[in-house]
Amino acid sequence: MTEANQSAPVSVAANALDTGATLQFVQKILPFFVFFLALLAWELLVRINNIPHYILPAPTLVLKTLWDNLGSLMVSWLFTMKITFGALLLAVVGGVALAMLFALNKWVELCLFPFAIVLQVTPIVAIAPLILIFIDSTTAALLLCAWIVAFFPILSNTVVGLRSADHNLRDLFTLYRASPWQTLRFLLVPSAMPYFIAGLKIAGGLSLIGAVVAEFTAGAAGKETGLASRILEASFRTEIPKMFAALVLVSLTGIMIYLVFMGVSKLVLGKWHESEIKSSR
Repeated sequence: MTEANQSAPVSVAANALDTGATLQFVQKILPFFVFFLALLAWELLVRINNIPHYILPAPTLVLKTLWDNLGSLMVSWLFTMKITFGALLLAVVGGVALAMLFALNKWVELCLFPFAIVLQVTPIVAIAPLILIFIDSTTAALLLCAWIVAFFPILSNTVVGLRSADHNLRDLFTLYRASPWQTLRFLLVPSAMPYFIAGLKIAGGLSLIGAVVAEFTAGAAGKETGLASRILEASFRTEIPKMFAALVLVSLTGIMIYLVFMGVSKLVLGKWHESEIKSSR
């Protein structure tokens, strides 16, 4: 084989690597580019048509308003974050514990699962005013409202995951006379982990939605200091740029929560589960 023939496969492999790297770069940068184009179109639409800021503010005005009111908005943002992550933590603890109890005892599942379904299908907008009336502490009432929204995805996904263990492995554990706790720890929990993390991604966004909806309900009576009250306050005063600025903070918070749990998914599942192994290629 000549030297030219030997170098041909090497150059082909190098070109393939370059093409793959370029494709990955384009895939990463494309969403940001499209989002920038959308903002640019929004800005041009407002400026060309001279749309008043109290109808539709331009993105530059929204960013300026966000910067000018950053101090007060961040105080409200911290309150909303406290409610969101507090409710999510309670949903994770309660949902996982109850799912494990369901996996170990079918009678408990038959008795309690209907109540979980009732919590899921009841609109939080309908019951939030009642919760705020019955509970003296506004913070506790907001936590409960956000928890109701975030609880079911954790419970449902974890239950499905605990049931998804290979039946052959279940038989093997039974053959070796493993205790229910050993079966739960070494078989059911690992098989449920991808489902639990999927539920966590859903519940993270829902806990933010529940917190904001509950804040809107409480904000009508002026009881809370979250981002929803800033939105209501700005709408009452026709300060539309400030309302958009608070909405931007809510949206960025939701994106941040999603990205955090995407990172958790890659960290926990990236080395062994097919969903993350395939997505990383």
